[in-house]
Amino acid sequence: MWIHGGGYVGGLPEHGQDFLEEMAHRLGAVIVSPDYRLAPENPYPAALNDCRDVLDWMHRHVDDVDSSQLLIGGNSAGAGLAAALALINRDQDHVPVLGQMLIYPMLDDRTVLRPADPWTGRYVWTPEQNAFGWRSVLGPDWPPGDPAIPAYAAPARATDLSGLPRAFVATGTLDLFLDENVDYARRLMRAGVPTGLHVEPGAVHGYLGMPGTRLGRKLRRTVTDTMAEWLSGR
Repeated sequence: MWIHGGGYVGGLPEHGQDFLEEMAHRLGAVIVSPDYRLAPENPYPAALNDCRDVLDWMHRHVDDVDSSQLLIGGNSAGAGLAAALALINRDQDHVPVLGQMLIYPMLDDRTVLRPADPWTGRYVWTPEQNAFGWRSVLGPDWPPGDPAIPAYAAPARATDLSGLPRAFVATGTLDLFLDENVDYARRLMRAGVPTGLHVEPGAVHGYLGMPGTRLGRKLRRTVTDTMAEWLSGR
């Protein structure tokens, strides 16, 4: 299952369709992209519930899907949803998932409160856009930084990452999410979760969707090769 990005407020399942078709062909896999509800009209937990329903549907009802080889992943807010889905699936749903592919995931509402960095967040996804996305998905009851925000809404808040499926986290040195992504990957490792971390020098947020660039092509290959290893049992 591949979950599209868009800051929780935008995007369509068809976004990145060329990459999904390429990945499906190379992996010999069925790829499902959920059309989850968007904020602010549909704040948390609407999008996560939609993704849970799709994962359950894939596990129980799709004849062409091998339910023993399910992977979840996404980019940006979609990767944040994939991380949240891995958490809630571990705790409540127990669908067997082989791995979580997290491409510059949107994980931590507290990034909104941190001082602006002169390097990260200047391109593609800015601090202002990030604040709007988090305020939209969390709704009026939970301003960014509120200690009551649950980990299923902002996975970086999870205190226990043990028992999660293996993970791969990719980000770029110019991405606003650099710090929260690296920190999450480190915490996964410390919790005993087999985790790969790739930080691309000079890469901005969204570079998976830039196939005309060397870095975009490189990340697409890395994502597909990593998933192929997971599916092969390596």
